[in-house]
Amino acid sequence: MIIKKLHDMGIRSEHAYMAAIGSIGLSVASWFTSLKAEPVGGLGFRRGRGLARADRWGIFVGEWAPTFFGLGVALSHYEQQEGTLTASLHEIREQKKTG
Repeated sequence: MIIKKLHDMGIRSEHAYMAAIGSIGLSVASWFTSLKAEPVGGLGFRRGRGLARADRWGIFVGEWAPTFFGLGVALSHYEQQEGTLTASLHEIREQKKTG
C-alpha cells in the first residue's frame, strides 16, 4: 500500500536509488565536516570527543542508505508488475488518464 502510494506520487525506483547513493556521499561528507569542525585533541576530559561525535553523525546518515535501497527494490518490483519500469513519468500519467 505504501509502495503504491509512493508510485502514484511519482516516486520511481531510480529516485530511491539516487537517494541511497546520495546518502552514502552525505554520510562521508558529514563525517569529514564534523571531524574537521570538532578537534580531536583538547583538555583531558574532552580528548577524543570530536572523533566520537563525527563517527556517530556519519553512521546516523549512513543508516539511511539501506532504507532507500530497500524502497528502490520494492518500487522496482511494483513497476515490473505494473509494466511501468521502463516508461517515463509522462507516459505513466497519460496512461492513467486514458485508462
